[in-house]
Amino acid sequence: MRLRHHSGRVVHLSHGINERPARDLPAVVEHLDVYAAVRDQLAVETLGVSLWLPPTLAAALAIDTRSRTRLRAEIAARGLEIVTLSGVAYAEGGDEAPEVPDWSSPARLEYTLDLARILTDLLPEDAVRGAVTTTGLGPRDGWDEGKGRASARILSRLSAGLAEVAWSTGRAVRVGFQPEPGFVLDDTASIVEAFGRLDRERLGVSLDLCNLACTWQDPAAALVQFAAAGISVIRVRIAAALEATQPVAAAAALRGYVAPGHPHQVTNPAGERVADLSQALDDLPPGPWRVRCHVPLHSTPPAPLTATTKVWQSALRHLTGGEHPGTEYLAVESSAEGASAEIAYAKSALGELGLSPPAEACAAR
Repeated sequence: MRLRHHSGRVVHLSHGINERPARDLPAVVEHLDVYAAVRDQLAVETLGVSLWLPPTLAAALAIDTRSRTRLRAEIAARGLEIVTLSGVAYAEGGDEAPEVPDWSSPARLEYTLDLARILTDLLPEDAVRGAVTTTGLGPRDGWDEGKGRASARILSRLSAGLAEVAWSTGRAVRVGFQPEPGFVLDDTASIVEAFGRLDRERLGVSLDLCNLACTWQDPAAALVQFAAAGISVIRVRIAAALEATQPVAAAAALRGYVAPGHPHQVTNPAGERVADLSQALDDLPPGPWRVRCHVPLHSTPPAPLTATTKVWQSALRHLTGGEHPGTEYLAVESSAEGASAEIAYAKSALGELGLSPPAEACAAR
């Protein structure tokens, strides 16, 4: 879905469905039908989507021109368009085990470059660039000097690989690293430090505003620091975290968000981080808490819980209020059932910030 900033530039709003498709191309094509149904519910001509392709499928598609052509045709036939691909998750089955490759591993490089090659064939005809999102380098636990050196070498190869993709296809793909509490890239200081050594032309950050809320940073101040350091905000996921100002009093409501097998991190302003909400409810670190659990934009958690709505609203005001848009790609992720309501809510919020409806938006060039 294309929106127009007051500068005339296009901002793409894409949707991602939380449920991941199966591992082969027919299952991905079937998954596109879910997006097409959302497009019909919204009554829009074109819906932007952000797909997740598992590593084995990405490797196959990257060398199979005919399969990429088929996938592109299936996307277009359903009134969909793709300008970003998600490479944050890696594990085939959906559960991110400790052995999942981080950015000290060549496997992460190969996966990301495969996605970049695929994306150049999936982009709309009038688009000259796109983006791939990836993890915030890797978990901080166990990240030592050796991993740091290996990562530096691999990220240099990533820049070279993206330059080769642009040279061979005429289309640029940038990679956005997603900061996350507990990862090497988490708060603004760690990001600015890391990007002092990185290629800022092709690499940037991909902000999940739920994650940003859980670092307790002021969103506008963080975005100002990124701009001052020359770090591009390549993609922004509009999302809210769960918040409990008095966790003990809210314990009963919080227990409703415990999901076995799907840990939700808990953080507080003092910098404490607990790996899962269930553990936090046992240990009861001082509040207030923010829980890394995405709250649908159009809904309100049960009292006394709240959502970090003001964080994403502040970030969007900053990103849209300047002479030029602060990012080219916005995204909303949800379940299939809540997709149309959440996208409509996000579109309305962006309209209040001055972004034009899709019919008035021109192509990105």
